[in-house]
Parts: sequence; structure tokens; C-alpha cells
Amino acid sequence: MFRSRSNAEKAPTDKVTADLSKAPRDPEAPKGRPTPKRSEAQTQRRRASTAPTDRKEAAKRQREARRVDMAKQREALANGDQRYLPARDKGPVRKFVRDFVDSRFSVAEMFLPLAVIILVLSMIRIGSLQNLSLLLWLVVIVLIVLDSIGLAFRLRKALAARFPDEPKKGAVAYGLMRTLQMRRLRLPKPQVKRGERP
Repeated sequence: MFRSRSNAEKAPTDKVTADLSKAPRDPEAPKGRPTPKRSEAQTQRRRASTAPTDRKEAAKRQREARRVDMAKQREALANGDQRYLPARDKGPVRKFVRDFVDSRFSVAEMFLPLAVIILVLSMIRIGSLQNLSLLLWLVVIVLIVLDSIGLAFRLRKALAARFPDEPKKGAVAYGLMRTLQMRRLRLPKPQVKRGERP
């Protein structure tokens, strides 16, 4: 009685194992691929461990990455490294415009100190000084406009000669905005001396 039952149980299991071995394996089954090398397994584990587990950790890492990028950008603005400059300052055309503007003296860069002087003169309650301050305002504005028009023509001509095939959109306006800043406060820092042609 016991023997017949044990024989009857053994028979179906043999059939099942035989059927399983004959069935084709699924190609995406985990056992159907070779064991990964130790170096591959370690890199996968490192990736899994470095992935942020929550939102706070992800935000912290993003802030840290942004801080590193901003530090590189500040350093590039100080020494003129093209790799880390902001998009508006990148490229050979923008570098040429900066050097072109920095090599010349422009009236517009003296606007802030002159504006302070004129403002102080206009606050003094003496009629002749107030009239003088109004006249100075007019003279400074006219000089800045004339100087900017001359610079724009010269810069456009120099860009057309130096970069005939490059896109120059916004380059002249970029140069004119740079003239409004005092030389010492310009970013990226000037890379040429006054009088030195780019």
C-alpha cells in the first residue's frame, strides 16, 4: 500500500521536471544571464547607494551641484576662462567685443561718478550751481550718446572684418552695455590694457 503510493507520487514529479527542462527559457529570466564581474556589481551598488532616497536629500545634492557650478562661473568671470562663462559671455565674438570695449576709454564708463557729482551740485541751494548741474547733465548725456554711436559703428565694422561668417546678433548691444560699467567693476574682468588693440 505504501509502496504503490510512493511510486505513484514519484512518477508525476519526474514528468514535471522533464517537461520543465524541455521548455524554452525566457531570455529575460534572471538566471539566463552570466554572473556579473565584481567590478560591475560594485559600480551598480555604488550607483544604488548614491541615488538620493528622499526629496530633501535630492534637493540638498542639487543645491550643492549648483553651488559648485556658481563657484566655477565666478572664477571664470574673474580670469576669463571660456569653459565656465555664462551663455551670454561665451564665444569668440563676445570675447572680441569685450576686448574691443576694454581697450578704449569711453565717456559712458564715467557716468556713475559724474552723476553723483551732478546730483550733489543740484542739491546745493545756489542758483548758479543748480544751473551748472543742469548744463552738466545735458553735456554728459550728449557726450555719452555721441561716443556710443561712434563706438557702435567702429565695433560693427571690426566685427564684420574679423568674423564675416559668425552670427553677431546682439554683440553691439553687449558692447554698449559693457561701456556703461566702470572698468574696475566689469565682469568678466578686462583681459587687455587700455590702448592695446584686440
